[in-house]
Amino acid sequence: MKEKIRKEIISDVAIILIALAIGLFLNKYVIANAQVPSSSMETTVMAGDRIFVNRLSYAFAEPQRGDIVTFIYPDDGETLYLKRVMGLPGEEIQGRGGHIYINGEALQKDFTEEISYDDFGPYTVPENCYFMMGDNRNDSWDSRYWQHTFVEKEDIIGKAMVSYFPHPRVLR
Repeated sequence: MKEKIRKEIISDVAIILIALAIGLFLNKYVIANAQVPSSSMETTVMAGDRIFVNRLSYAFAEPQRGDIVTFIYPDDGETLYLKRVMGLPGEEIQGRGGHIYINGEALQKDFTEEISYDDFGPYTVPENCYFMMGDNRNDSWDSRYWQHTFVEKEDIIGKAMVSYFPHPRVLR
């Protein structure tokens, strides 16, 4: 009887340790779990939302305009931010008169209904870097205002995929 209990305990502990190891692996290399602290991405992602970030999104592909990404804030090298990719490597981006221009052409889809009349740029996005903007354009601390304007690809953690609490939805 004691031997059966001992084997059962060892089996249970082994299952728990394996589950923890898998969870840690997934959290470190596949999925990140984050809580959104500010309103800079409203109405797409609300302050307080919990989201899943796919860490593998850019292992074999490049970030695209419109992707919502989590990255390391370039001015302090440690804070995690969530913004939308707006300017791609090699592009010139500028804001003028409530419109965003890429290489001199007005961007038809700017991913928000909010109009910001803050003029910025023009900035030429360096290779392996991205220009980020929040969807809440009038209340977003983003590339337009940072000391280090661009986010390097190596500082992008991954693509935000799903908000799961308290406003469940797929992020686009």
